[in-house]
Amino acid sequence: MKAAAGATAPSPSRPSTDDRLDRVFGALSDRTRRALLAKLGRTPAMITELAEPFDMSLPAVSKHLRVLERAGLVKRAVDGRVHRCSLDTRPLREVERWIAHYREFWEDTLDALEKFVAQSEKGDR
Repeated sequence: MKAAAGATAPSPSRPSTDDRLDRVFGALSDRTRRALLAKLGRTPAMITELAEPFDMSLPAVSKHLRVLERAGLVKRAVDGRVHRCSLDTRPLREVERWIAHYREFWEDTLDALEKFVAQSEKGDR
């Protein structure tokens, strides 16, 4: 069986590209986590600051942040009781490379569809 585009063999110390993509896409699949990333994209923030706009407990926000951390999207710095989070865009660059691999296919398919529709419209006249 052929490996997916960009797939790498897993090693004991580093998850495969597919595993890393699964974690990132899983983390991005939740709207709360996407909102947390959007806020961190503007500026690093403490967990209490990140929790303010949401109607959820601090432990619930922390749980979302742990999912983002496992995906490598968020880095947490701890200074005593203060946890400051920041966005790490490196995993998003890996997603971008994966998407770019398929972009040519999508564009070619859409171009073919556009030609088909145009020819069909000419035939209907």
